[in-house]
Amino acid sequence: MSQTENRANGELLEDMSNAEEQIKKYKDLVESADNGRSRLLLEKAEAETEKRKAETELQSFMDDEERSFKKFNIDLQEVHEEMKSLDRVNQDLKRELYDLKKKLQLKREESDSLQRKFKIEARIPMKPVKFERVLDREECDEDDDDDDGDQVRSVFTVTQRPSFLLKGGQALITFEEEKVAEQILRLAKCSVACDKAKMDVKPYALSLDPSVKFEVHIQVSKKSIRFSKAPPTLPEERMRDRLELSFSRVSRGGGEVEKLEYHRDTGSGRVTFLNTGVAENLVQRGSFRVDTGSDAAVLELLPLYDYKLRKFQTYSGAPTRTVLLGGIQPLMDEEDLQDHLEIHFQKPSNYGGEVENIRYVPEGDQLMAFFSEDIPEKED
Repeated sequence: MSQTENRANGELLEDMSNAEEQIKKYKDLVESADNGRSRLLLEKAEAETEKRKAETELQSFMDDEERSFKKFNIDLQEVHEEMKSLDRVNQDLKRELYDLKKKLQLKREESDSLQRKFKIEARIPMKPVKFERVLDREECDEDDDDDDGDQVRSVFTVTQRPSFLLKGGQALITFEEEKVAEQILRLAKCSVACDKAKMDVKPYALSLDPSVKFEVHIQVSKKSIRFSKAPPTLPEERMRDRLELSFSRVSRGGGEVEKLEYHRDTGSGRVTFLNTGVAENLVQRGSFRVDTGSDAAVLELLPLYDYKLRKFQTYSGAPTRTVLLGGIQPLMDEEDLQDHLEIHFQKPSNYGGEVENIRYVPEGDQLMAFFSEDIPEKED
């Protein structure tokens, strides 16, 4: 074989070798592309899965949001309804509170009226007492078992004067005769002249508040007194002995002790003497010195008495000579207007008569009027 053929064969073999390398290279590229394509397809599938999962989660979130929004609207509507209900309840409570306040005011006015009707003054003014006679034994109370010589008995009759609350624009007029008051009460109205003006005054029958009457039976011991402010410096038995010893000393105004009671927790007690006169003298002093050992205590002395309320009774009535005048207009000052009223009702031409007393209360004021019982004159 010639050199040219050998060279051609060598080139052919080299070309074939290069071609095989190129083919192998292309096969590797194709395989690599297939692998990349497979990886991309796999990634695409995973991405689609993730996408579907995300879409599912998004849809779930949207559904949850929609449900939450619907629930919020429902709850909001319920809150609005509850607020409306609370507003209605609040309004009802306010109306109920207003009604209760009105009822309370009426009850207070009723209570004040009842208190005015049945009020008894606790403080009795100082008045001279006239002892008319000594009660017989049969007239004394059956349950009073003490000896008459040991008790000072007194009976007081307390009578509440009937009253009437006179308000502004009203007047009370009392005539000397009942028939005049009866004539005025038959009139529907009375035209009273006040200088250049006239006013219509309406007469009313007067109804007084109920009053009470009762007896106070008081018994004051002539032998026993009460004491207080005894200091708890000694045991009870020793303190009782000290007290009895001190009250027995005649030099201090005491006397022979019949019985002594002492209460250490209150520092008070009572002592009964054998003879009368000792208790009265000590009570007039008001205090008594007692030796308690190293110190001396000053006791407060008080009379020993018992009281009972008897024959408690209520009564009511209407004055027969007094008329209530209402609807009085303030056309002039208080004194002038009262004078015109008195002049009008004194005239027989106006069905009036002699006026015993008259009292007018101007607008904005009020006055409590008290009545006393008519005492018939004694015949000579």
